[in-house]
Amino acid sequence: MRPYGIRTALILLALASAPAEALEAYSVVGDAIPAPLGGKIGDLKRGRALVLDRTQGNCLICHHVPEPSEPFQGTIGPDLAGVAKRLDAGQLRLRLVDASLLNPQTVMPPYFRNQGLRDVAPAFRDRPALTAQEIEDVVTYLASLRTP
Repeated sequence: MRPYGIRTALILLALASAPAEALEAYSVVGDAIPAPLGGKIGDLKRGRALVLDRTQGNCLICHHVPEPSEPFQGTIGPDLAGVAKRLDAGQLRLRLVDASLLNPQTVMPPYFRNQGLRDVAPAFRDRPALTAQEIEDVVTYLASLRTP
């Protein structure tokens, strides 16, 4: 493990001392959040990059995606190949925002919640794991996965 540089330490310190972010409001309807967060429009390429990023989204730790070049994909969560045939954008959005609203026992982390979280590093407390824009980017990518 390499030590943090001074610049990284300063960034982490600034993040730790910043006030909690206000999250964009959303409405849950049934098992979905039908409207995009903050009216944002998702980008497929950015969403794909977030899904494959093993540090930020870290989706591959639990899920398999149809990306043959990605080794060591998870099997804890459902396979995401063909997910767009099973869930619409609003249903995908709710599961990313906070799947515990559907199933309090889920192991899926809430990606758009900043309160009531446990075991969060100080630098990341009071912030969602993904921004509203990043949630919409991931929704756009997942909504493109139609082939099982």
